[in-house]
Amino acid sequence: MTASSREVRIRVRDGVELAATLYLPDPATGPQPCLLEALPYRKDDLTSSYAAGYEDLRDRFGFAVCRVDVRGTGSSSGDATDEYPPEEQADLAEVIAWLAAQDWCNGRVGMFGTSYSGFNSLQLACERPPALGAVFAIYSSDDRWTDDVHWRGGALKLVDLVDYNHYMTPMCVLPPVPAVWGDGWRDEWSRRLATNEPWVLTWLRENAHGDYWRGGSVRLGAAGDGYDRIDVPTMLVAGWADGYRNNSFRTVAALAASGVPHRLLAGPWAHADPKVAMPGPRIDLDVEMAAWFDRWLRGSTSDSTSGFTSGCDVFVRTSTGPEPDLDLHEGYWLSLPSVPPTRPWSVSLPGPSVLTVVPDTGTAAWIDCAGHLPWGQSGDQRLDDARSLTWDTAPPHDPVVGQPRAVLRISVDQPVASLSVKLCDVFPDGTSALVTRGTLDLAFRDGVHGRPASLVPGQEYDVELDLDACAFQWSPGNRLRVSVAGSDWPNTIAPPAPVTLTVHAGSVSLPLLAGSFPVPTFTPGAEHSSESMHGVGWSIEDDVLRRTTTARTHTVADYDTPYDGWAREDYRGEVTVDRRTWEQTAHAVTTYDLTWPGVAVQVVSTMDVAVTGSGYGVEIETVATLDGDEVSRRTWRESIPRAAARTRSESR
Repeated sequence: MTASSREVRIRVRDGVELAATLYLPDPATGPQPCLLEALPYRKDDLTSSYAAGYEDLRDRFGFAVCRVDVRGTGSSSGDATDEYPPEEQADLAEVIAWLAAQDWCNGRVGMFGTSYSGFNSLQLACERPPALGAVFAIYSSDDRWTDDVHWRGGALKLVDLVDYNHYMTPMCVLPPVPAVWGDGWRDEWSRRLATNEPWVLTWLRENAHGDYWRGGSVRLGAAGDGYDRIDVPTMLVAGWADGYRNNSFRTVAALAASGVPHRLLAGPWAHADPKVAMPGPRIDLDVEMAAWFDRWLRGSTSDSTSGFTSGCDVFVRTSTGPEPDLDLHEGYWLSLPSVPPTRPWSVSLPGPSVLTVVPDTGTAAWIDCAGHLPWGQSGDQRLDDARSLTWDTAPPHDPVVGQPRAVLRISVDQPVASLSVKLCDVFPDGTSALVTRGTLDLAFRDGVHGRPASLVPGQEYDVELDLDACAFQWSPGNRLRVSVAGSDWPNTIAPPAPVTLTVHAGSVSLPLLAGSFPVPTFTPGAEHSSESMHGVGWSIEDDVLRRTTTARTHTVADYDTPYDGWAREDYRGEVTVDRRTWEQTAHAVTTYDLTWPGVAVQVVSTMDVAVTGSGYGVEIETVATLDGDEVSRRTWRESIPRAAARTRSESR
């Protein structure tokens, strides 16, 4: 016999059947550990290319692999009510038990995955199913409220609104794959079209921290618990060009304090496979993952097997000219303890300094969760720096490793305002490269996990803001710049009205690495990134007469899929701010075309959002056709108040 793949349906407690694909090694090797990845992104068409990775884990490393469509998505039954609902976590605990009981499994299961499947890997680690032996979470978050694609520092993430936050609406109402579901797939599709509600409406309604965001968050759980719920070996992968980089040092430190075996691998990468991601240097991450699961699911202690020593393998970036599609970032690797030894180094920000806020400040650094183009990297920050308050100084000799913290005494002349703080690397020719940044809706000035409150114009406030985790060393001859602005648009929304920001005094504390450390080695990945500009648009338009700034993205791709199918994805998004009125809008159109023999399906979803001082006006329309004939049209309209606006109303 040889290695094989097969489709199965796993029935859970309420009768829902989850569609899964098993990738099984040659039975002659005996029972093997099984690695589980669970996603809502349709294993049999939209992410069918992932199969090559599962086959590699099977054929090169001998693991069994299971890929599951979570309930209500792809060819699984049930309802897709939200991301990471409690039902999903209960489902996956049952899937783990089912996998462990199969005769081809040695009774040990590992969970792994990138982004969504990194999230639910950590969530299942908190649930502690008996057969779960280890997790490997790539580009995930420990805090869904302030370190995800919805909100950042209490501010709405505007660009992500027209990407993931919108395209999950049409994706969740696509039909099951006919060849996998069988007879009745049209009935199931009709049911989805009639009953599914856009997840984005929930995310907008929940515009303050609370029980909703605690659900699925490791850092602050629903019951007030945290990292201590995890007791299985946990490895994290982070990228310095990725939006989930904060699930790194703080999480590893917490796991170390609880005595949980752990490892952090933090490289220069964006939200893509480190083997092909930009920027490099790239590594073969599958080798690291296999070593981790070898140790904890097979008990390997070979000297040639990495992945069983707790600590942090970190790429320290060094000065590199910024490019939106940078292929290689200069820097070097270090193997550090679980809690890297650092000493504080402070940059003083003397004041008072007054800034008339420009609403579209941030366009040079408007991508926060960079991944495949058009979600590229930050460019030259000089334009944004010119519209910000800046302080330049000679940089430290040692690298920054951790999360810098800004402490500012500020005041504003409006009840609603924002704060953006950046660290930049300024070259002798004036080029300014972004190192790290932090953003805060000042309604959350007393703590982003607390209750929002309006500002009193003219009153001075002491504000603390953690910048994103980083590892960076300035080159000799360059300067360190602290840049403070009142907007980070369109990464997050600008304030709803013109505002003046005053920094009365402040400082930024940088954690500088102390000591000498060994250099890890990795199996190299691709020499160059796999990113391509084909089918991609990314532009920023200044309408001089209308005084508007618009950021646009467009991505289109088509490809063959299993079961003699074909798919086409078309994503269009734009966000606009009026520099006179400060009105902001978001517009997105996502189109999915799927075909199988004798069947042509199309779902088109359009979303428009108006951002105001009091809230968010949302309109969504989703239209589905079968073989060119319309079979469904649904529209949602809702006006959602801001939490801070509700607080003002309640206080009157």
